[in-house]
Amino acid sequence: MGLSEASGDVQVQLSATQAMELHRRDYHMERPLLNQEQLEELGHWSSAPRTRQWRIWFQCSYARARALLLQRLPVLVWLPRYPVRDWLLGDLLSGLSVAIMQLPQGLAYALLAGLPPVFGLYSSFYPVFIYFLFGTSRHISVGTFAIMSVMVGSVTESLAPATNSTVNETAIDAARVQLASTLSVLVGLFQVGLGLVHFGFVVTYLSEPLVRSYTTAASVQVFISQLKYVFGLRLNSYSGPLSLIYTVLEVCWKLPQSVVGTVVTAAVAGVVLVMVKLLNDKLQRHLPVPIPGELLTLIGATGISYGVDLKHRFGVDVVGDIPPGLVPPVAPNPQLFAKLVGNAFAIAVVGFAIAISLGKIFALRHGYRVDSNQELVALGLSNLIGGIFQCFPVSCSMSRSLVQESTGGNTQVAGAISSLFILLVIVKLGELFKDLPKAVLAATIIVNLKGMLMQFTDICSLWKANRADLLIWLVTFVATILLNLDLGLAVAIVFSLLLLVVRTQLPHYSVLGQLPDTDVYRDVAEYSEAKEVPGVKIFRSSATLYFANAELYSDALKQRCGVDVDHLISRKKKLLRKQEKLKLKQLQKEKRLQKQAGSSCVVSQQVSPGDKLEDTAASGQEDAKAPYVSTLKALGLPQPDFHSLILDLGTLSFVDTVCLKSLKNIFRDFREIEVEVYMAACHSPVVTQLEAGHFFDASITKKHLFASVHDAVTFALQHPRSGPDSTVLVS
Repeated sequence: MGLSEASGDVQVQLSATQAMELHRRDYHMERPLLNQEQLEELGHWSSAPRTRQWRIWFQCSYARARALLLQRLPVLVWLPRYPVRDWLLGDLLSGLSVAIMQLPQGLAYALLAGLPPVFGLYSSFYPVFIYFLFGTSRHISVGTFAIMSVMVGSVTESLAPATNSTVNETAIDAARVQLASTLSVLVGLFQVGLGLVHFGFVVTYLSEPLVRSYTTAASVQVFISQLKYVFGLRLNSYSGPLSLIYTVLEVCWKLPQSVVGTVVTAAVAGVVLVMVKLLNDKLQRHLPVPIPGELLTLIGATGISYGVDLKHRFGVDVVGDIPPGLVPPVAPNPQLFAKLVGNAFAIAVVGFAIAISLGKIFALRHGYRVDSNQELVALGLSNLIGGIFQCFPVSCSMSRSLVQESTGGNTQVAGAISSLFILLVIVKLGELFKDLPKAVLAATIIVNLKGMLMQFTDICSLWKANRADLLIWLVTFVATILLNLDLGLAVAIVFSLLLLVVRTQLPHYSVLGQLPDTDVYRDVAEYSEAKEVPGVKIFRSSATLYFANAELYSDALKQRCGVDVDHLISRKKKLLRKQEKLKLKQLQKEKRLQKQAGSSCVVSQQVSPGDKLEDTAASGQEDAKAPYVSTLKALGLPQPDFHSLILDLGTLSFVDTVCLKSLKNIFRDFREIEVEVYMAACHSPVVTQLEAGHFFDASITKKHLFASVHDAVTFALQHPRSGPDSTVLVS
């Protein structure tokens, strides 16, 4: 018992000692002070070899052909390894669950695109099956999506506007179908082309606040576009800027003309859908599969509409005939390309941005990789081939993707199963929904907007987190609402890029001080213990230095140094010119005196002064040739309270010609006022660019560039007025 207590006390003492040692632990290191020249010699530095990627692209071999085939057709990679026993049941249940959601959403989103509902079913079959073959994400559900549908709808309604009469509805529907399918082909061509040239990174220019704001504004447009089906109104078609405002005003003006039966149908369907969604959320843990509220609502509404005859008795507008079977492929109309090219590019970028962002979320969650370029190709082929079969552009749906994941989906097999179920509906069951009220589809769309409309809460969170991102959010939202979806996206991208430039033009400039007994340097305005090194001024910018902020960098540097450099240089040059004039006057006066002297005695006596005059003239010429020899002290000018300036360039990621000139001007100006300039912490690519730009010369060598700020400070303290030649130790 006593031994165990003693051993316990010893362990307590040891742990306390170890804790004290860890608390007091520091490190001491002694090494040579390293400028860039010595660092390269010590580390045997050489520029990284350039890889000729284009040479690999043109290599032709069996291995290269096989790798290319497997890259472009990923189904050949994962399908042979598919674990049937482990994953098939989950994919089957997941596929059926997604198909049950896909059916009502396909019908509803076709209306949103301004097309007959059956084309929503086509768009829920062809693209989904194509993505099964070419896609790399296992969990996203490709198909109709509200944002894509409303973008398509803005195009079809502007180029094929509806009329208040019912006579030309068939011709208008045919024109809109041709527009939508041609648009889908063009979107697919853009996406495939961008994917093949590895332009998947283009989506990085769409920041998260921009995408969330854009989808929020689009959801508002979706909501307003469905009001005509909710109230049973016939509205004029508007396109271009302020079209949404005109639609809202017309809806308000025509509200007294609402069809009561349609309003009641939409309200009842909306309440049922909301209650089922709340029930699903509450019983989520106990239900293996969510209750298919949308499908049950559609079936119930169709049955009630058929039994009560809502169309004729109450004037409720219904879907109408849904032709069974598939339609033959139709070639796109090339004459429409010129009208659709701008909208097609916007839809291609937005659709890919939504798909890849959602795909990467699931990939991180489940531990696999999504190839952004191949995703672009897969989505493009889905739209391209789908457009030939009269589909409209598609992307992935967040709600269906979440259902696919939560119900046990493991691979794209779930998507293939859902597409086969939709095929069964198209071939055999579609005609059963001809009495389905359009108001129910509108209610389905509006209820499904809840997730996107909840993104309005981003305003509060961004106000606290990042005001610049909030500005992007607000500008994107307002531009999209006022200017429509295509122009709104363009304005949002341009504004976010301009804001990025402005933020790099206005970085945080700081004068650094040394923390006591360390080699760490921090902003003296933020760290009270950081003290400026006597005689040394250390300056740092939080952004890289390039043409847009080079002049601002120089101005901030001169301001933070506490010396009016330009004024001091100007005064110095004036005094030097004044000295030169005085010397020239003195020389002229002495020459006149020399000419007046005529006797040999006088001449003999003036030999020594003549020599003096020659020396004076020579010195005057030297001063004229090198006016910077005179010191500030000799000229009676104030001297800076520091002898060395160190530029911390650790934030530089690249340099351009304006940056090089700006740095050279800084060296020149501060040397004019007898301050030596050093640079520190440049990365190797930046050093390579400095060399390529011929920055280093006889006056600025690599000995002025140091491996760290502490190296530069140590050297500056040991050589306050000398050149960078010596080797000293830094500890």
